Amino acid sequence: MSTLTETAYPVSRPGWFARSEAWLDSKGKGAWIAVMVLGFIFFWPVGLAILAYMIWSKRMFNSCSRRKSHRAVFSAMSTTGNSAFDAYKADTLDRLEREQREFESFLERLREAKDKAEFDQFMDERARKAGDDTLETGDGTAKA
Repeated sequence: MSTLTETAYPVSRPGWFARSEAWLDSKGKGAWIAVMVLGFIFFWPVGLAILAYMIWSKRMFNSCSRRKSHRAVFSAMSTTGNSAFDAYKADTLDRLEREQREFESFLERLREAKDKAEFDQFMDERARKAGDDTLETGDGTAKA
């Protein structure tokens, strides 16, 4: 029996950058820091680039690596071979996706209502200011 990950995704060899990144991830945060320090020692723009990449990819602040999160995604998509459990899992995932769509729709309605209220307030203030301007005479004094 084949799983979803075996049939849906072709196996390709990652490039040198992805292999280097995976190797450094397997060695831990210390390896990233060592490479960054060596980069600063030999040619400072390389060290600066590595530091920027570590901050941008959140490697400097995360304790877990990306490899672990990829395993979690693939395990959620794979089948167990037990049809009852797989059906239960599919139903639960469908329900959660539906609830997420409903919640996002609710948030969108809230944003639209807030935007409309702010716009209505702006228009009321503008109309009130325009009404005040019509009461003034040409010399700046108000009519009684």
